Formats: sequence, C-alpha cells, structure tokens
Amino acid sequence: MFQLKHVLFPVDFSDRCRGAAAFAEALVGRFDAELILLHVIEATYNSSLEDLHASQLTHLDTFFGQDLKHLRVKRLVDHGEAARKIIECAAANHADLIMIPTQGMGIYRRLILGSTSAKVLHDADCPVWTGVHLENAPPLDAVTCDRILCAVDLKRSSARVLDWAARLAEEYQAELTVVHVLPASATEYAHSKARGTLHRLQEAVRARARVRVETGEVSRVVAEMGGELKADLLVIGRKAEAGVLGRLEMTAYSIIRQSPCPVVSV
Repeated sequence: MFQLKHVLFPVDFSDRCRGAAAFAEALVGRFDAELILLHVIEATYNSSLEDLHASQLTHLDTFFGQDLKHLRVKRLVDHGEAARKIIECAAANHADLIMIPTQGMGIYRRLILGSTSAKVLHDADCPVWTGVHLENAPPLDAVTCDRILCAVDLKRSSARVLDWAARLAEEYQAELTVVHVLPASATEYAHSKARGTLHRLQEAVRARARVRVETGEVSRVVAEMGGELKADLLVIGRKAEAGVLGRLEMTAYSIIRQSPCPVVSV
C-alpha cells in the first residue's frame, strides 16, 4: 500500500547528500511526513564513541542550515556498519521510503560491497529513492514531479510497482507513462500481447497512464525514454524476496546508473 509518513534520509555529509536534500525536502513537505536524518559512525580511532556521537549530532543540526526548518525532523546517530544500520533504522522507525544517493559504481554486488547505497538497494524492505550525480542537483525551487516514468517487466511484482507510481502521480497530478521493453527480435504478436497486458495491469490498479512498448537493451531504452519524456522520476521494481544477489537485479542497478533522473526502486 502506498503511503509516505516516515522518510529515512541517511546523511554522510557529502556534496551528493546535500544535493539529495532538496529532493527529500520537497517530497517530505508535500506529504507532511516525518524526516528521519541518520548518520552512522563507522570508525572511532582517536575519539571516544560518546564524543563522536555528540559532535556528529551537532553536525546533523547544522549541516543543512535552515533548509529543513519547516519539516518534522528526527535526528539520529548510530555506530556500526552503515548499510546494516540504515536497514535496521528503517525497520525500527517504520520507514516508507529510504532516500540515498549513489555513485553508480559497478554492476555485480561482489564488486560494490564498499557502496553503502548499493547494499541498501539490495537489502531494504521498503522502496528506495536514489540517483547519481546528485552533487549537481537543482535547488529546492527547481525540484518538480510533473512527469513520472514507470518501467515494468510484467512479472508478478509489476502491479505493486505501477500502483506505487500511480498513487504518487495522483498526488502530484503528474503525467504517468508506463513502459515495457521487449527484445529487439520481438514479433508483432509479442508487441500486441505486451500492450494488452499493460492495459489490463493499469485497469487492475486503476492507474491512468500512457502505455509504451519498446524494444532493445532494457537499461539503455529506459534511460533514453527518461530523457525523451523529460521525466522527473523513474519508478522500477525489485524482487519481493531477497536472494543471493539481494532484491535488486543487475538490470535494475544498470537502469539506476544510467537514468537521467532519480529512481525509486519499489
């Protein structure tokens, strides 16, 4: 069920994090949600944990200046492995969404174990918002959500993904487009079947969306469509059950790396 009452925003005090803050402020303000700021201390070295905890909590108070002053904000500092602590915090605080930037590194999880955002994408139970190059993010007054692109694979999770995108589009009165990408060798029959399935899918979740069926390499086509439509947000799916590679498949991670706009993985 779609809801945005509690949004978790991990803070590492980077330029990417500062850029993502404009998107967090816009979304949290729109839904009058609670914004949970979490900083995780991963090493102590020459300082005591108590001293670091106090100093980082102060840093959380000042890092965003006056940008978040109109929001309901909870500030938390924890100690340990960052991704694990983010997942635990999301569960403990009933987070409906985690917002975290990524550097867009690698494809295989064994090559990106150093990326906190990648591990959160793999392991989180709730939807995860992320994006690359957020150090160049627009200011708050330029953050919009007028056009939403939703990419589905027509597997069982597609209804959940489209429903999430549709409910967000309703809130913003945004233009919603749903796309399914077929192999380049797909026949006209496959195109017709996919269009029929997409129409039935949007009827099932009562979504109002334009339907597109495209062909080619999935991540490239979806990224190109995002640019073509000037999408403000891309919504994609993750597997319902975590496996050896986690919930995020290679195609989904590749989409995130190439997307011209932020991505919510549902």
